[in-house]
Amino acid sequence: MPTSERQLSDGAAAPVAAKLGKLDELRATKRLALLFFTGAALLFVVSLFLPDVWWAHLLKAFSEAAMVGALADWFAVVALFKRVPIPFISRHTAIIPKNQDKIADNLAVFVQEKFLDTESLVTLIRRHDPAEMMANWLRQEDNARQLGDYLVRLGAGALDFIEDEPVQRFISNAVHKLVGSIDLSQSAGAIVDAMTQNGRHQELLDAGIDQLARLLHSEETQAFIAQGIVDWLKEEYAMFEKMLPTETIGRKGADVAVRMAASILARVNEDPAHPLRQNFDEFTRDFVERLKADPAFHAKGEEIKQFLLQDPALNGYLKTLWDDLKTWLKNDLQKADSVLHQRVVAAGVWVGRTLADDPRLRASLNTHLETAVRGAAPEFAQFLTRHIADTVKRWDSAEMSQQIELNIGKDLQFIRINGTLVGGMIGVVLYVLGEIPVWLGYLYAR
Repeated sequence: MPTSERQLSDGAAAPVAAKLGKLDELRATKRLALLFFTGAALLFVVSLFLPDVWWAHLLKAFSEAAMVGALADWFAVVALFKRVPIPFISRHTAIIPKNQDKIADNLAVFVQEKFLDTESLVTLIRRHDPAEMMANWLRQEDNARQLGDYLVRLGAGALDFIEDEPVQRFISNAVHKLVGSIDLSQSAGAIVDAMTQNGRHQELLDAGIDQLARLLHSEETQAFIAQGIVDWLKEEYAMFEKMLPTETIGRKGADVAVRMAASILARVNEDPAHPLRQNFDEFTRDFVERLKADPAFHAKGEEIKQFLLQDPALNGYLKTLWDDLKTWLKNDLQKADSVLHQRVVAAGVWVGRTLADDPRLRASLNTHLETAVRGAAPEFAQFLTRHIADTVKRWDSAEMSQQIELNIGKDLQFIRINGTLVGGMIGVVLYVLGEIPVWLGYLYAR
């Protein structure tokens, strides 16, 4: 049998075994109480055949009173759980089954007043400081790992219960709604506007100039320019190209072009007020305004949105997105080195250490917990007490009596045993008290 099935079997068998054990103990105690009563009855029978002496009378008084005590306590115990068919008395028997509704209501009120009232719960929070307890527990990595194990198993189980189609529909609708609500033109304008604040677009221009300068000074670029000059001479001046050193002209021309371009770029890079920078500023401002207000840009943005919303590739991707995510999650949760498990453990340890190192955070957490309890406790207490009362009222009265007797019946049988012994001793005391005048008269006569 697999371990999980064996654990389930053991868990189901444990309550049955406990119930059988209680039942055996109750039966044994009942037999013991009956044995005491039988012993008292036998003593009574024996006392009837004894000679007329004082100790025989004492034994008879003890046995009579012991039987009365045993029978009286037997009746009291039985009357709690069952109906005793004795005229005029039977209506006051079966106390527990007849008062099931009262027991249910009183039990519910007792639980509410003693365990679930708001002040008791708040006092419990203040006494135990749950934030500190949680901090001390979580900052131990073994505990955080144990919590991670539980959460990972819970997550893996939840994935099997989630229906795929509603989740896929939700993701698709959410993305469509998000895309449909965005004004692409306005958003793009706002993004570019934010990027140009405090001259940040000039930094972009500087970076572009630096990249272009590096590109011009590279051997590949200069070779490309030189070859372009040679090709131009061959096409436009084929006759002179045969008489001139075109390769040298190409290299020199490329060098001149690179130096001229580099000189221009250097001047732009060094002069914050260079006309090229001013033109770039003007172009950027005009472009941002057009993005925000130009109907043509707005129409283009709407066209892009409609394309995205109707694009088969995007919609197909959205449908498979949940399947891919679910597959990845299940595969990851099954690994011994699960990334999610490691993140949960790390987060748990971090929360524990943060709470442990920050008294104000713990106090704030406890305060919020007290506030939550004050708000939720009354309603929760009423719900739970109603549930307790309704549940107890729905129980089968005979079964409820059996359950109560099973749990406290052993002690009640000892009441019968004690009643037998106490009754016998009381019988002896009463006999002695009754004989005192006789003894005194006898002494006085002597």
